[in-house]
Amino acid sequence: MAQTPTKVIGITGGTGCGQTTVANLFGDLGARVIHADDIGHRILQSDPSVRQELVAAFGKSILNRDGSINRKMLGDLVFKDQTKLYRLNAIVHPHMIAEVVEQLEEARQSGKFPLIVVDAALIYELSLEHMFDAIVVVTARLKERVRRLKERDGLSEREIMKRIQSQIPVQEKARWADYVIRNTGTLEDLRRHVEGVYRKILGIRQTIRRRRSVSRSR
Repeated sequence: MAQTPTKVIGITGGTGCGQTTVANLFGDLGARVIHADDIGHRILQSDPSVRQELVAAFGKSILNRDGSINRKMLGDLVFKDQTKLYRLNAIVHPHMIAEVVEQLEEARQSGKFPLIVVDAALIYELSLEHMFDAIVVVTARLKERVRRLKERDGLSEREIMKRIQSQIPVQEKARWADYVIRNTGTLEDLRRHVEGVYRKILGIRQTIRRRRSVSRSR
């Protein structure tokens, strides 16, 4: 019997909507999860050529004393100026996308996973929809997003709104999505919703036995 081809889905939304939690819940069900944000952060700190480009673009004030990138300083700088944000993205995103694709292809060729999930906030902003068999958009109420980001990142409400406004509105992304997951209830509600979408994507009718693991919030 021919092996069912691995499906690749993108999970996106808006900052503070909980898309990484959703991605990790897919991971609990057996999906291979690739977190684009984690890859981007690692590139910022470990790729000398990227660090050099960033210093040339934004100055040495974005560096810590040990020469590493001060992400908070960089974020404060670029979210105040759309042109600087575009410049940051132009430097980092090509490297990030290349590594996402590399990890995706490794997971696909391994034949170990029925589903590969790419957790990436800017799928629509970067016009990457063509990479995926389906797109899942995670939504949440604005008040809840602001609360989560205050707790997670220690940002002011003004800083949070700058970040939210730098992305395509999540309501618009939801209209383009193949599946929408509304993160408006408990974690168990969210888990059930994820399981339902997982079954639909893979054509599974029976109840899923989840792997035991701890999901991380973001």
